[in-house]
Amino acid sequence: MTSVFAKRRRALQARLAQEKLDRLLVTHLADWFYLTGFTGDSGALVISREPGAAATLITDGRFIEQAGTETSGVRIVKQAGALYAAAGDFLRASRGRRVGFDPTQLTVSQHGALTKATGKRVAWHAVPGLVSGLRMCKDAAELAVMRRAARVADEVMTLAAGMLKPGIREFEVAAEIEYQMKKRGASGTAFETIVAFGARAALPHARATGKRLRKNELVVLDLGAILAHYCSDITRTYYVGRASSRVRGWYQAVLEAQGAAIAAVQNGASCGDVDAAARNVLAGHRFDRYFVHSTGHGLGLEVHEEPRVAKGQTRRLEPGNVITIEPGLYFPGVGGIRIEDDVVVHENRTELLTRVSRDFTEL
Repeated sequence: MTSVFAKRRRALQARLAQEKLDRLLVTHLADWFYLTGFTGDSGALVISREPGAAATLITDGRFIEQAGTETSGVRIVKQAGALYAAAGDFLRASRGRRVGFDPTQLTVSQHGALTKATGKRVAWHAVPGLVSGLRMCKDAAELAVMRRAARVADEVMTLAAGMLKPGIREFEVAAEIEYQMKKRGASGTAFETIVAFGARAALPHARATGKRLRKNELVVLDLGAILAHYCSDITRTYYVGRASSRVRGWYQAVLEAQGAAIAAVQNGASCGDVDAAARNVLAGHRFDRYFVHSTGHGLGLEVHEEPRVAKGQTRRLEPGNVITIEPGLYFPGVGGIRIEDDVVVHENRTELLTRVSRDFTEL
């Protein structure tokens, strides 16, 4: 029976044929896991266009046994010397001159080591996004895992909200969030957990500090779990105390913006139109200048991947895409509000993976 990894490699080979490439050098961890199942953190994968040709993974002695155990139908080559020089040596000795690489996944020095090793034997072609383009559309098995990752995020968010009492520190909440994720089977956090109290909630990517929670403050919690390699991502905003009508109005505007963007998510919709749906609502409330980031991003093996849900993006959504919808408002010196959920695009419907209540909540 053909493995899911072999099927993915065949799909990539078809793309190589379209690009008239003989081989593709894959240097990004998430990409080589997607194509082979290898979970090591050092290596270079070479995919050949030739039907039936084995993929070749070049890695060092630390990972040879692991690679042999985790992969099937993949040739394992132990590198001699530095990784990119070894990959270049392998490609120089291989058939075919036209080799593709993703320029977003190589440093200048790594590219220099490759070209020095291959010399004029290889003609290098920058082809960004060949593997990430495949990864955008999740299959049924991937979606099943992402539903589980979302359930972990939901459970931990609910627990964390229950910790929000005056006097607790941001560090304490963040530590408990991460502990509870691992207790539920997560291998780690999808990103550094955001816990922001009061005026610090106006920082979209605030890092947890020793700040203590005080009464009558906004709290932004943004967390995500990695479960069986796949990420979840959820944000909720709470108010500790009795909120003013002004704060309630901010929250209602963000909630309406998120609802409009979620309603705009459908098979064939452009990512820019989804972003515009949220932005237009906030502009109607005259809050658009306080919305300082894009509406969302792709989600999968990485917490930020294609497609981008941002202003001017023309890419159209397809079945299997998983994206976040996360409009927010940020008022310097006062606080911020963000509401985020994970949404799956199906052929004739959408599916919310994260399900914690979005109602305005005073604690």
